[in-house]
Amino acid sequence: MTIIQTDQLTRSYGKHRGVEGLSMNVPGGSVYGFLGPNGAGKTTAIRVLLGFLKPNNGSAEVLGRDSWRDGRGIKKDVGYLPGDLRLYPWMTGESALRWVGQVRRRDVMPHGRDLSDEFGLDLSRRVREMSRGTRQKLGLVLAMAHAPKLLILDEPTTSLDPIMQQRLHRQLRAGADSGDTVFFSSHSLSEVDRLCDRVAIVREGKLVTEQSLASLRADAGHRVTIRWRDAQSADTEPPAFLKLQQRDGRVWAGELDGPVDRFVSWLDGRPIEDLSIGPPDLEALFHHYYENGGAS
Repeated sequence: MTIIQTDQLTRSYGKHRGVEGLSMNVPGGSVYGFLGPNGAGKTTAIRVLLGFLKPNNGSAEVLGRDSWRDGRGIKKDVGYLPGDLRLYPWMTGESALRWVGQVRRRDVMPHGRDLSDEFGLDLSRRVREMSRGTRQKLGLVLAMAHAPKLLILDEPTTSLDPIMQQRLHRQLRAGADSGDTVFFSSHSLSEVDRLCDRVAIVREGKLVTEQSLASLRADAGHRVTIRWRDAQSADTEPPAFLKLQQRDGRVWAGELDGPVDRFVSWLDGRPIEDLSIGPPDLEALFHHYYENGGAS
């Protein structure tokens, strides 16, 4: 089932670009990463999905409903953490949870307390007394307390410590494994690598790729280091599918373009002293998309 679908979605601000021609499909039961550098249009896209902004062109559907025409209904069924979270300073965590329950017309306190215990959040403290990281925890609890089938998070791990990030990742992964869907924007490459099933990468408001993490890993070149037995062997011409980044005496270091087995076959019978083949370098691939939009 498709939970979020956009078709040529465009939203601009006068001369300023938000998103342009954005088409993507978010399957149910997945953790979907929406990636791009700051200013790429991620927050604009989220605001259109939630019905806060009207598209200039194209369409957006969430949970099978038009984002603009049925924005109110979508907001009831979706959990949302904005990137610029703002809470009344006089509120306590508990009063904020009760307020959310009143707005949603359901009792969110039991699940909200369970989440607060998991995240180490003291609900008796007032917002004005909370650190930025603690306010972020409260925002996550408020977004998740009604157990939504779709959770939309805008840079959710901002200001969270590593332990809290791990706890959040466990919650999100468990939700997806039980059939819920998580859509979150991020510029953290390592976070996406650890958590996501599928990703869309945007640059300057445009989609440059959308694919599974498995496909991205297949596209990313493996890091390779070879130590030859002698200098003469090190003078060998490298194969076209090995992009050397370092050639120092008997040592080669570079990136493999293509399957590992082809490289291993090329090495067969050659005088090698040592060999290491590292995991796909996703960070380099992401930066490739960030910097030039995926162009060769």
